[in-house]
Amino acid sequence: MKRILLLNGPNLNRLGLREPHIYGSVTLNELELQLKTIASSKNIELVCYQSNHEGGLIDQIHEAEVKADGIIINPGAFTHYSYAIRDAIASIAKPVIEVHISNVHAREEFRHTSVIAPVTVGQIVGLGLYGYELALLALVEKLGEEEKDEQN
Repeated sequence: MKRILLLNGPNLNRLGLREPHIYGSVTLNELELQLKTIASSKNIELVCYQSNHEGGLIDQIHEAEVKADGIIINPGAFTHYSYAIRDAIASIAKPVIEVHISNVHAREEFRHTSVIAPVTVGQIVGLGLYGYELALLALVEKLGEEEKDEQN
C-alpha cells in the first residue's frame, strides 16, 4: 500500500475558526478525515501532520524519504520565506505537491512568491479545501506513473 504524507504548517490547526470568510468553516480534523476516506478508496494510506514549528515540518519531510511515497504540503506562511523547508524538500527523492486554500496571488503582495514551488511537482492554489483533494488525486496519479516507469 502506498503512503502519502499530508503536512500542514502554521495556523492551519485553526481551520474552521481562523478567518472563515477566507478559509471556510471546516476544521483541520474534518478535512483530514475526508481526505483519509478518499485515500483509502484509492488503496492509499494518508498520514497527517500539522505543526506551527518549522523544525517539526522539516523532520517529517526528512522521514518521508523512507516512510512515504509522496507529500502534500500546505506550508502556510513558511511558503514565502522558509528556505529550510525548501531545502528539505529538495533533499528527498519524493514527489511533493504544494497546496494553498486561498488564491495567494490575489492577496497581499508578500504572499505572491513561493520559495517552495520550484522544488515541487506542482502547486494548487485558490480552490479552497477542494485543492487538497485535487492534490491527493494528482499525487496518486503521479505515483502510478512512476510505478509503471519502474516496471518498464
